[in-house]
Amino acid sequence: MAANKTNKLAFLSMPAPASYVAGLGRGASGFTTRSDIGPAREGPSAEAVAEAQARRGEEAEVDPEQFQDPDNEFGLFAGTTYEADDEEADKIYEQVDENMDARRRVRREARENEELAKHRAERPKIQQQFADLKRGLSAVTDAEWESIPEVGNLTRKKRKRDERSFVVPDSVLVGDRSKGEYENALDDRQQTNGGFETPAEEGTLTNFVEMGQARDKILSLKLDQVSGTTTTTSGLSTSVDPKGYLTSLESVVVKSDAEIGDIKRARMLFDSLVKSNPKHAPGWIAAAALEEHAGRMVAARKLIKAGCEQCPKSEDVWLEAARLHNNEDAKVILANAVQHVGQSVKIWLAAADLEHDIKAKKRVLRKALEHIPNSVRLWKETVNLESSAADARILLSRAVEVIPLSVELWLALARLETPERAKGVLNKARKAVPTSHEIWIAAGRLLEQEVFSAEGETKTEEERNKQLEQVDKTIEAGVGQLRKHQVLLTREQWLKEAEKCEAEGSPRTCEAIVKATVAMEVEEEDRLDTWVGDAESAEARERVGTARAILAYALRVFPDKKMLWRKAADLERTHGTRESLNAILERAVQHCPQAEVLWLMWAKEKWLAGDVPAARHVLEKAFVANPESEQIWLAAAKLEAENGETTAAKELLVRARSIADTERIWMKSAVFERQQGQPSEALETLKTALVRYPKFAKLYMIQGQIHQSQKNFAAARASFAAGIRACPKEATLWILASRLEEADGKSIRARALLDKARLANPGVDILWAEAVGVEERSGGAAQAKTVLARGLQECPTSGLLWSMAIWAEPRPTRKSRSADALRKAADDPLIICTVARLFWAERKIEKARQWFERAVKINPDLGDVWGWWLKFERQHGTKEYQEEVMRRCIAAEPHHGLIWQSIAKDGDVKAANKSIKDILEFVADTLR
Repeated sequence: MAANKTNKLAFLSMPAPASYVAGLGRGASGFTTRSDIGPAREGPSAEAVAEAQARRGEEAEVDPEQFQDPDNEFGLFAGTTYEADDEEADKIYEQVDENMDARRRVRREARENEELAKHRAERPKIQQQFADLKRGLSAVTDAEWESIPEVGNLTRKKRKRDERSFVVPDSVLVGDRSKGEYENALDDRQQTNGGFETPAEEGTLTNFVEMGQARDKILSLKLDQVSGTTTTTSGLSTSVDPKGYLTSLESVVVKSDAEIGDIKRARMLFDSLVKSNPKHAPGWIAAAALEEHAGRMVAARKLIKAGCEQCPKSEDVWLEAARLHNNEDAKVILANAVQHVGQSVKIWLAAADLEHDIKAKKRVLRKALEHIPNSVRLWKETVNLESSAADARILLSRAVEVIPLSVELWLALARLETPERAKGVLNKARKAVPTSHEIWIAAGRLLEQEVFSAEGETKTEEERNKQLEQVDKTIEAGVGQLRKHQVLLTREQWLKEAEKCEAEGSPRTCEAIVKATVAMEVEEEDRLDTWVGDAESAEARERVGTARAILAYALRVFPDKKMLWRKAADLERTHGTRESLNAILERAVQHCPQAEVLWLMWAKEKWLAGDVPAARHVLEKAFVANPESEQIWLAAAKLEAENGETTAAKELLVRARSIADTERIWMKSAVFERQQGQPSEALETLKTALVRYPKFAKLYMIQGQIHQSQKNFAAARASFAAGIRACPKEATLWILASRLEEADGKSIRARALLDKARLANPGVDILWAEAVGVEERSGGAAQAKTVLARGLQECPTSGLLWSMAIWAEPRPTRKSRSADALRKAADDPLIICTVARLFWAERKIEKARQWFERAVKINPDLGDVWGWWLKFERQHGTKEYQEEVMRRCIAAEPHHGLIWQSIAKDGDVKAANKSIKDILEFVADTLR
């Protein structure tokens, strides 16, 4: 053990390695002083380092350039001999590289030149920017060089100003003092003519009349110098109008220095443009327009005259020159213009516009037609000047001979001819222009016009229908002929043509176009949806005839689609007559006898028209087609009941219970008996119905209400309790049971019932609203607010609860509360109605009316909103407004609303058989 220990510690007596640093392994930083290394201590030699690395197992570092011969080359083939073959190969590679470079050089240089040109165009050199100005310097005269001002101070250094001062003479001060004085006394000397003499300093008198005459004379001389009556030394006359000279002075706009500078720079640019490219007509026009803008009309006319000389083939220059001159000079200019551009229609039309006499206009246009006989516009202008139809017809006959391909001229000629001759004209037009669909449409409209405008002829309906069928055949043939000539108009284009015909008073032609083209480009499985969409779009654009034709075609293809018949009936109800609506419904029930709604619509229309026997007849037919239809039985009973036939109505309901036997028929029977003042029979009916339909909640409601109206609270409580057990999800049953307890003076039980109802039906806002009402009626306003807050937490988007919350707030905070409600449920009609009522309370009548309008548009089925609106109009509106609200409410036929339903479904005998108008008035009277 001692020997081993001695051997382990033997290293302590060994010398330290050459590169040893004490404590380096423990993270210490070693350092060496001069006392350690002495004056000239060498480091370990290369052999020592190699030996130490060998002991540690490390490989010695080898310098890659250590054994490299500097005379030899580097690389993969270092050390090989460069022979003649290598040299020949290198030359071949160099030749290949040169050939490849020469092949790409042309494209590369072209690309580089293009990029350079693009760069120069975007950022030109200063030398290029001023090249045109430098060329213009060659025309500068010596006098202009001398007139160039000297360069001012460009150093931007402030020069010391001369601060010398001078004494102002007393004469200046006295003269300035007298400038602001006024003479307030008149001279006593009065002339014989009634005027006054003004004394002068030298004793002479001033004659203001002579001064005015002298001024007028000088002004007239100046006007004569620039007027058209005076001639210059060159013999040319100017074109300044002396009468308008003074007027033109009033329109002179004083320009700022910046605008004047811009005009000068633009003038220099345009001057350079017209000098560098004198054949460029827009440059002359722009230069003249600049001078006109600057108010230098003489210079503008001069420039445009030079432009006419340089660009005689440009019609725009001549037209601009005519515009810049007066009427007489413009005539001369345009006369010169037609010598150079005689084929310009614009020049001839401008020349005709300068003439104020109709005969002169005709003469110019006829001269124009001699030069340009194939101009449709010239022929149209010439025809429009004719006062008689015969002369216009003669001109158009000649026009279609010269221009046989103009459809517009053919149609104009056909409109001027008699119907018989118009047919011949259209036949010639069809042969001349076989690719025009306008000609075929015009032919169809002509045939339709013949049928409805024949005077003195009595035609039977059959003959008229045959003639109208010719319209369909003509349009159908036209579509086929156009297809043969490869004229393929899209279905949308044809429908636009149909709408155009309807707008111009040709409904049968519109229908013929729809028949011939509405099925084009439509897949078989998409036909129904496409046609319904087309009809709705046409109706939205108020093209009722087109929509009616589309639906008629769709009904011929799909005669058994109930939805199509309903759309057609709705269209006729909105835009048609009562006869057309009855015709549609009669056809509808023939094709869809099992559609109960169509029978009911037809019977209702007969009933509204006051024809009760016809309505009974319709329902009898409906019974034959649908013997077990619940809706038809109920409609028949309602018809008899509202017309005073109570016995017949009761018999119908008894028969309906045995034939149809539905829960709704049993309920209506009980309601009818209750309204007739027979509560015991109603209870017997309900007892039998409950055995058959124990899950129908409305039977329990009616039974409980009858018992409650008889003050039999125990039986009513039992009815509601049985209904709650059978239908626990029916919120109305819970509410009726709660109100029964309130009516019996037991608010605690009512509150408990509503708590149980909310547990069974979470998230139902009407239960929370009823709970709030219970607390308010029992006098607990604070508790009501607490319940309302809890209800809003559970139903944050309930319009009913938000409306109650708004009215529960004090008046100053209602607006902010309504803003919160709108953020939570912006489209709720109850909230919109509440906001309208807030505006109503603030006397903002128009705003309130607008918000009531919004509310009924969102949900027209909510009767309470209609009631509030009518109440508002009764207070602030006119009779017309009230009638409009009633009319729209009757059309909407609302069925819901807390107050509306309580009145509409009231079982009182006096409230029976109420119309929508009556219910609306009751609701408006009840609302508080």
